[in-house]
Amino acid sequence: MTVTRFAPSPTGYIHVGNLRTALMNYLIARKTGGTFILRLDDTDQERSKQEYADGIKADLDWLGLHWDRVEKQSERLGRYAEVAEELRGSGDLYEVFETPTELDLKRKKLLNMGKPPVYDRAGLGLSAAEKDKLRAERDGYWRFKLDQQRTEWTDGILGDVSIDTASVSDPVLIRADGQVLYTFASSVDDIDMGITHIVRGADHVTNTATQVQIMRAMGGTPPAFAHHSLLTGPQGEGLSKRLGTLSLRDLRAQGVAKEALLSLMARLGSSQPVELMMSLDEIADGFELSQFGAAPTKFDAEDLWPLTRARNQALPFEAVKDRIASLGVPAEMAERFWRVASQNITKLDDLGAWWVLCRDGAEPVIAPEDAEFVAEAMSMLPEPPYTEATWGEWTTAVKEKTGRKGKGLFMPLRHALTGQPHGPEMAELMPLLQKVRAKG
Repeated sequence: MTVTRFAPSPTGYIHVGNLRTALMNYLIARKTGGTFILRLDDTDQERSKQEYADGIKADLDWLGLHWDRVEKQSERLGRYAEVAEELRGSGDLYEVFETPTELDLKRKKLLNMGKPPVYDRAGLGLSAAEKDKLRAERDGYWRFKLDQQRTEWTDGILGDVSIDTASVSDPVLIRADGQVLYTFASSVDDIDMGITHIVRGADHVTNTATQVQIMRAMGGTPPAFAHHSLLTGPQGEGLSKRLGTLSLRDLRAQGVAKEALLSLMARLGSSQPVELMMSLDEIADGFELSQFGAAPTKFDAEDLWPLTRARNQALPFEAVKDRIASLGVPAEMAERFWRVASQNITKLDDLGAWWVLCRDGAEPVIAPEDAEFVAEAMSMLPEPPYTEATWGEWTTAVKEKTGRKGKGLFMPLRHALTGQPHGPEMAELMPLLQKVRAKG
């Protein structure tokens, strides 16, 4: 069975970059009838917060990315200790004692010699007595001993990947304070939970080589990996500093439709065109990892608005009935109001402004050269209520009396009634107008 996971750290809210990862893993499981696990990587107890964990769940639930079960790394610390002891016994995990300052000096020395700044494995040469002496001065921490050979796999997006781990420092897996780090905890979890496929960002490629070796040292079989491209801004600029302003909760609060987010993220960086899809089933049907490329992918939040507009304008009345009722639109007018206003909104929140216009009238916009004409036309407009015939009958009468026609006739009257140069067909809008301010 296919088993995938989305493994965010509950140290912040999900942003668009996280969503891309979550969606891809979700779709792989959905297409195969597999299992999708939400795993909270919460070993950093200082930064992990329940409000973020709750926020992650709320965002995924809003999008419809429903998980089959939740796992928490903070509940698996005993298992990590067990595996760590096994790796110590096999010699794959060894204790080291260098301070950050000492490591920095070693790094600078290697760079000055024109060598890669790879950890020198000094910890492996320490005698038991030397270790005891160092432990009396400071706490030790633990590194994984890489085999310093090439680690290779066929990536679901990048194709054949080969990483020379001789050019990589042995990674720290357990800190001096005992905290288990991501590289180790994630590897243990992926084997224990039977994860078969992992999709994540291209910035994890080197990390994947390390984790493959950890998994093999545990006696496990690594899952199939795929690394999607990283997002940039619309001009190719780094997006990392902006991700805090692109959280899903903020985009949702701004009125972005979930279908817009999902449709864009399911196609961004692939060979397929971005198009609005109204369901996850539709998105899953057209999803193939092989259609994605490795090049950095430009993301522009403005691209979400045409998709949001298309989604909202396609909604049936039943989907917005309660929202329209909450605006105070009378029940007998509600369906007509939706039909007229729906094609002139981007966000559903825009409906409020259209109802205020219908209920209270708009502030008229009248050019000085049209003032006399508008005043005469308004004197000919009867009081509400209006019908669909009102606009045609009124403008015909105004045309006959003033001689105006075409744009010179219709645009000043639209501006006077709505305060806007564009909008619904006036014949359809007139029956909704409860008041016309231009009449004075």
